[in-house]
Amino acid sequence: MGQLASQIEEKLGAAFAPDHLEVVDESYLHAGHAGARPEGETHFRVVIVAAGFEGVSRLERQRRVMDVLSDELSGPVHALAIRARTPAEHAS
Repeated sequence: MGQLASQIEEKLGAAFAPDHLEVVDESYLHAGHAGARPEGETHFRVVIVAAGFEGVSRLERQRRVMDVLSDELSGPVHALAIRARTPAEHAS
């Protein structure tokens, strides 16, 4: 895992205390596309399962994740795919 991926994981872990968290660098899938850098760490996929998402709309969940990662999204991260679920949703 790269330095930026680790940073994303740490920030989301601290903010949401998730039951499950995956941070996947998918930059290699976007080589040559806008925003891609040869060294990677520009395109990420996040899967996060946290009780704090109970009763919160899908859009609001994504906003909360993006708020936590605002520094990364305004700089080195070009794209972020987010799947934010509750423990009950993850179990089904």
